[in-house]
Amino acid sequence: MINFPDISYLQSGNEKQVKVYQVLTDHQVLEKLLPYQPILVGTIPINIDIESSDLDIICEISDQNEFISALKKQFRQEKEFTISKSPKFEAIKANFIIDGFEIEIFGQKIPTTQQNAYRHMLIEHKILLEKGEAFRQEIINLRKQGYKTEPAFAKLLRIEGDAYEELLNLEI
Repeated sequence: MINFPDISYLQSGNEKQVKVYQVLTDHQVLEKLLPYQPILVGTIPINIDIESSDLDIICEISDQNEFISALKKQFRQEKEFTISKSPKFEAIKANFIIDGFEIEIFGQKIPTTQQNAYRHMLIEHKILLEKGEAFRQEIINLRKQGYKTEPAFAKLLRIEGDAYEELLNLEI
């Protein structure tokens, strides 16, 4: 199993993964977020990204205002920098672009390894390993058609109901 909290695995990945590693390390993005236990999650780490995929980084925060201040201090100079609150998830979200990559930082008062984005990624990675390359390509094709990741998995696995909730039921 890949140690996802340590992005060194990206160095031996595909061309995009290697470039992501370079961007994140050259700009010290994760180092700047170290107090918040950052983890790169989403489609790029598990190789099901498409052209429009962004870099999703989750963080554990205790104080929203302090996190907002830290994000502004570290990233406000980046292209298209914005910060918003997500009341639904009681979270703070920052978006910006570095070297052509859209980056989204998501901070919640939940340990990063317990956040749904991380849990979904681990479940999806396990499924991809079990189902193989043809299944991975089908996921990518659905994503290119506009499906979000979890609904694409649910469709191929014939899972009914809320894809985001139902995928969590596959956790071991």
